[in-house]
Amino acid sequence: MRAFAQMMTERRGSDLGSWLTRAEHTGLKPLRSLARGLRQDFDAVATGLALEWSSGKGEGNVNRVKRIIRDGYGRAGFDLLRRQVLLAD
Repeated sequence: MRAFAQMMTERRGSDLGSWLTRAEHTGLKPLRSLARGLRQDFDAVATGLALEWSSGKGEGNVNRVKRIIRDGYGRAGFDLLRRQVLLAD
């Protein structure tokens, strides 16, 4: 798992294939399952590791808005939610 974490942190998409091969032959069932899942979408995962771009900012904002909506417990109207989204940081 350390090798996987290091590969992700250092964004080394070129190492993904060899890591998947090692993971698929390990005795750990959850690791084999992860490797199979990543192998199914290999091109997207390798590209995601190789590129500097990320959707993290956008996803973070979506999660922030979802939290604000959840905190309203369905009682907050659109105007209040709009103000909270715009003023929240």
